[in-house]
Amino acid sequence: MGKLSALKPVLSTLAPRIGRSTGDKRGQEQDRNARNAARAWYGTKRWAQLREAVFVRDGFVCQRSGVLCIGVYPQPNSPVANHKRPHRGDPKLFWDPANIETVSKAVHDGLIQAEEQSIPVGQWD
Repeated sequence: MGKLSALKPVLSTLAPRIGRSTGDKRGQEQDRNARNAARAWYGTKRWAQLREAVFVRDGFVCQRSGVLCIGVYPQPNSPVANHKRPHRGDPKLFWDPANIETVSKAVHDGLIQAEEQSIPVGQWD
């Protein structure tokens, strides 16, 4: 009598057909990172050092509003390193300290995001 072996599955698992839920911030961030390889640069030691150097250069002062950025994330007065010209995956623009400014989280999440969404992608190129 021969040995029995398990049959290989005929069906594979299907990818989810709906997106992440509104409250699943971690999952949304993972999806965003998977779609854009340049997002991985934000997790590097080099970025952390560059970001800190920009904060020190700017004196932890928001370059748009003049607010002192001394808060701790997610406070509105916490410092954010903002790319003046969106890098769109260009390493030269991403790593250029002259292209980075200190802004408060409130300015970054409000004014700057509104500006970037109102400008067509081709205009930055």
